[in-house]
Amino acid sequence: MEAKAYVLIEAESGRVAEVLAALRAIPDMTAADGVTGPYDIIATVETADPRNIGHLVMSEIQGVEGIKRTVTCIVIG
Repeated sequence: MEAKAYVLIEAESGRVAEVLAALRAIPDMTAADGVTGPYDIIATVETADPRNIGHLVMSEIQGVEGIKRTVTCIVIG
């Protein structure tokens, strides 16, 4: 079963473009867009196995330099 999630990302000041470039290079990253509002970036990830979402967020996304905080919203329908 495939799984999809939106990851809301707060980046360090002045580093949004750098973070976007790094995120777009991650496998399973469907989209990464800079946005206005309380978050700087909304990323969309899709994996073949729902259990991989947590690993992808903790190992790949949170490892990107310039990311301060993430909130993961798993799609349920």
